[in-house]
Amino acid sequence: MNRVKRLSDRIAEEILSMITIEKRFLPGDKLPNEVELSEELNISRTTLREAIRILVTHDILEIQRGKGTFVKKDVDLRNQAQLFHGLSSAKINVRDLYEMRLIFEPEAAFYATIRASDSELKRIFAYGEQIEQKIKLNQDRTDVEQKFHKSIAKATHNEFMDQLMPVIFEAINQGVMLSQKNEFVVKDTIHDHQMIMGFMEARNPEGARSAMRIHILHAMKDLGID
Repeated sequence: MNRVKRLSDRIAEEILSMITIEKRFLPGDKLPNEVELSEELNISRTTLREAIRILVTHDILEIQRGKGTFVKKDVDLRNQAQLFHGLSSAKINVRDLYEMRLIFEPEAAFYATIRASDSELKRIFAYGEQIEQKIKLNQDRTDVEQKFHKSIAKATHNEFMDQLMPVIFEAINQGVMLSQKNEFVVKDTIHDHQMIMGFMEARNPEGARSAMRIHILHAMKDLGID
């Protein structure tokens, strides 16, 4: 199977992630209109329609004539829910959490640098800029920093990622929330993110891998994790 997926398949996965991972759209919710969603995803309306068709075929979405596109009220999200439950019910200590991130995220940065589309890189950089602005304005950055790290993971285009995403994303969520509580972590965040994005923009996967590793090691040091 060709590793490079059709754009419509990737967009279908992006929308599915908005439903199952980010919980942006819940069962019964209406999706943004075609113009808004295609602009947000930086794709053509034709590609968006094809992605929606894929999700309709898999009983995730339904089109209601004259009303719009909705997440099906009876959509089956049990597989994703089970993965979340498996992580949330486990007793995870801080060291285990950051070791998991240290194992996974540098490699994700490596492959994302190679495989990310230009639009995916643009989204990653936009989140990075938002984080910097929120830090300078002393605003909570939890949500946008989670999106920054998640967007890198998703840009790996790894076939197995669909199964791992709920667990990995929860680890990222918890790690980011922990770091928000430590003022020393903030000092390294802007510099580290700029370094990661710089290597990704230059399409330097080894540099991106090292920068992500340094970023997580900085957080571990500041949080007192040996």
